[in-house]
Amino acid sequence: MKRVLWYLIAGSRGGKNRARIIEALHDRPYNVNQLSQELDLDYKTIQHHIKVLADHSILVESEGERKYGEMIFLSDRMEDNYPLFLEIMSKMRKNR
Repeated sequence: MKRVLWYLIAGSRGGKNRARIIEALHDRPYNVNQLSQELDLDYKTIQHHIKVLADHSILVESEGERKYGEMIFLSDRMEDNYPLFLEIMSKMRKNR
């Protein structure tokens, strides 16, 4: 998980926005539209990052048919590794 998080957050374009999405979803679940408003990012941008994070088992979308308004949660794996995410964020902030 450590390598995956380093890659998704620090090693690839868009990492800052993915980190913001993870932080927001740690507080509570959102749908794509709510995340777009909360983070002041384009809806399509949020959709892209959600797909990337879901492809790496960081996020879980609510069960059932994919539809507008479906809620997005951090996966149990990500919740368990949230301290590692905070450690990575701390190291990135120190290196600025």
